[in-house]
Amino acid sequence: MRWDNLVENTRETGTGALFAADAVTTRTFDTPEFRGITFHEIRARSIVNRVPGASRMPFEWTVNPYRGCTHACVYCFARKTHSYLDLDTGLGFDSQIVVKINAPELLRRHLASSRWHGAHIAMGTNVDCYQRAEGRYRLMPGIIEALRDHANPFSILTKGTIVLRDLELLRQAVEVTEVGISVSVGFVDPELWRTVEPGTPSPERRLDVVRTLSENGIDCGVLMAPVIPFLGDRPDQLRATVRAIAAAGATSVTPLVLHLRPGAREWFMQWLGRHHPQLVRRYERMYADGAYAPTWYQRTVTRRVHELATEYGIGPARRGEPRRIPAQQEQQSPFDGPGPAQLTLL
Repeated sequence: MRWDNLVENTRETGTGALFAADAVTTRTFDTPEFRGITFHEIRARSIVNRVPGASRMPFEWTVNPYRGCTHACVYCFARKTHSYLDLDTGLGFDSQIVVKINAPELLRRHLASSRWHGAHIAMGTNVDCYQRAEGRYRLMPGIIEALRDHANPFSILTKGTIVLRDLELLRQAVEVTEVGISVSVGFVDPELWRTVEPGTPSPERRLDVVRTLSENGIDCGVLMAPVIPFLGDRPDQLRATVRAIAAAGATSVTPLVLHLRPGAREWFMQWLGRHHPQLVRRYERMYADGAYAPTWYQRTVTRRVHELATEYGIGPARRGEPRRIPAQQEQQSPFDGPGPAQLTLL
């Protein structure tokens, strides 16, 4: 494995290396939930990352305590990031997990710096901070505690149910700063879930997270992502998903159509060829111009989901409430402006 690009000469780059060359410990655990997974524990040198200026994300700073993700979602756009370490973007992304074991202490130090002015920090925007590994490494409690203690606004996007372990910490944080929690549920079809998101909790369990957070006074939106063309976009499927989201007590729902960046595109198309070969040509035509589905298609899906949301009584977050990533994204609707406008959070 090559780690050279993460331990670069700081005099040449002007930036700090991500971790020291001798700071990688590789572990495997012979337990059912971690069988076949390798963890690369590192002591990172930085943890707060600036989002590139060209990004359309509604936030500027992120914290990602993990690289790689055992959720194994076949469409995950973050697969490409594994190639930076000379790791495989397919099975390697699902089974070679980089763990920044000093993330909480690094974040606390960063927040205490006089150069930091309390900007919003987003988590779960690259890989899930509540993926299965978090059950063992427990990095998020320390991260949330640091954000709470500095009253620093933050948001979390997750498919993981482990977030409920930190319910009390989240309640404490909500008392002192703006906190946005979003759960990703693109569909409720059990067969589609088993094949396309094999390492995640079921959609029903994720909606239980929404319900539990709501019952404990923590508003939670749902990122309905991805809506998968020809597999999860039938009118009855969209209705069933929005209905389930509403029943769980979500404060908002934001649909995002599947997008296929390099790295994810190749892996997804291999999966499609195995499971739905009759759709390969249709996908090649739909995504012929790049990573995004045609604008007309995005608009059709968005309009239908918004109509269903209105029917079931789900609206955007209200002004003055803690910020939530889905609400921010709805302000940048695919209806606004020419060309593909789909946000790229997942």
